[in-house]
Amino acid sequence: MNNARMINFNGTPCVELTAGRYTSLIAYEIGCNVIRLRDTENCVEFFRFDDQNPAETIINSPEVWGMPTLYFPNRLADGILKTSDAVYHWPVNEKNRYNNHIHGFIHKRIHNVVEYSFNEEKAWLKTRYDFDENDEFYQYFPVKFTVEYTFTLSEDGLTQDICYTNNCDKMLPISIGSHTAISAPFVDGAKLPDIRLQVPAMMRCELNERCLPTENLLDLSEWDKEYLDGVKIPVLQNLDNDMYAADRLDFEGRKFNGIIATDKSSGIKLCYEVSDEYKFWIIWNDRGTNGYFCPEPMTAMINAPNLSLSHNITGYREISSGQTFTASQHFFTVAE
Repeated sequence: MNNARMINFNGTPCVELTAGRYTSLIAYEIGCNVIRLRDTENCVEFFRFDDQNPAETIINSPEVWGMPTLYFPNRLADGILKTSDAVYHWPVNEKNRYNNHIHGFIHKRIHNVVEYSFNEEKAWLKTRYDFDENDEFYQYFPVKFTVEYTFTLSEDGLTQDICYTNNCDKMLPISIGSHTAISAPFVDGAKLPDIRLQVPAMMRCELNERCLPTENLLDLSEWDKEYLDGVKIPVLQNLDNDMYAADRLDFEGRKFNGIIATDKSSGIKLCYEVSDEYKFWIIWNDRGTNGYFCPEPMTAMINAPNLSLSHNITGYREISSGQTFTASQHFFTVAE
């Protein structure tokens, strides 16, 4: 039976959505992190999740639990963000040899619940966050904007619709991504060596020692082709920021903009589809031994505002006052 309700999960206020064979927990006070998505029929735990996690654990490391959505995702060199009408200096929070700003701030904010409800077809949650002078980060980035998320759960899985609206006379730079932490294994009782990951890799984006693009796009190596062919084991080995410009996969007779993780033993597929605004994937797995891996979709290349490459290549864009940028993500399972 479909449902939408407020719950307290170990001290974390959440909206729980239930529809079809799926259930989800969305922590709206931790950046609208989808801290749990489960297919109860096929025993699939989509995201890294611990039913004993206190709020502090997720708050202290929001990038490695559930499905946090980031603005800006990944890195800005030296914390510099160059737009067409300004230069902003974000705090350097990745120091030592990197000296970058990493992952932004929206995934750490308390978002407001606008609406949650359900009907016979679906359950949903709508949230909103207004970024303005009341946010401590405004001193670094005085550009007012609104973030709106709509999460819809149905028998087709979970969809997240994203809207960013510019509320000021400055250009709003757009680069959105998710640091999605897929549970490994994602099928209850499955074995790590049975996981395979398929990524629509078209060209490899070469990164330097600071994990910033060199601006070289490389043909796929044999290592890279394992992603494209769907034979990459995304755990038990170190996947350290493998970044790709994306193409499309062929899936169930259609072009599929996303990644597919398969449990070979059961044949169950975890499918992660994104809208056309997402043009890059980064794969990272925290050394491959910590029970999760992260296929991270991004609308723009790492450090995109500061690169000399054309925006047609980097995916970077800006929107003017009153304009809205939209994108979406969709999670579902397929059982053979």
